[in-house]
Amino acid sequence: VERYKQSYRITVIDLPGHGKSSDVDGGIDDWCAEIIKLIPDKSTLLGWSLGGLLSIYIASKVTIEHLVLVATTPNLVNKNNWKIGMKNEVFHQFASNLKSDSTKNLKRFVNLQSKNKTQVKQLYEAIQKYPPSESALSIGLDILLNSDLREIYKSINIPKSAILGTLDTLVPDTIEDWYKDNNTKTYILRSGHLPFLDEKFELPKQV
Repeated sequence: VERYKQSYRITVIDLPGHGKSSDVDGGIDDWCAEIIKLIPDKSTLLGWSLGGLLSIYIASKVTIEHLVLVATTPNLVNKNNWKIGMKNEVFHQFASNLKSDSTKNLKRFVNLQSKNKTQVKQLYEAIQKYPPSESALSIGLDILLNSDLREIYKSINIPKSAILGTLDTLVPDTIEDWYKDNNTKTYILRSGHLPFLDEKFELPKQV
């Protein structure tokens, strides 16, 4: 945000129950309804990870000009007809660890994603200051487990871009072919699931 705020009008939205946002009960419909209230007209909507999944859903409900997904998949967990995701048992282990001690396990996860210790420290301090609520954590994990937005994504007829990382252990860059088959410009970075922590991170000029 600091890098781009002089050139663009940027609206940063905390997901429900995260950062400074209040909890919102329900599921993906309820969360997206709250987020939609904050989206300016004629926007490019950029979403990361769970935020990217919500952005897909939002783009099917309201008019935006461009959808940009960072480290995002329309369907996180493997199914019979989808093998570009996470194994079901791996997801449940990840979710169990997160629920048992969210602060400790978020710190561990962040540390695995970047060697930039300064930014890792800043991010961890922000997480400690504004940790996600238990309710938001539970709802977010449920959305990730049960949302399959592939068909919704295919129906979105606006410019779409996907930024993926070769070192991402949650959203493999092998999903690039699926995105290309569905009218999406793709950009592959040498990064993990948190590309923003890379000192050299820049959004592709085309985006």
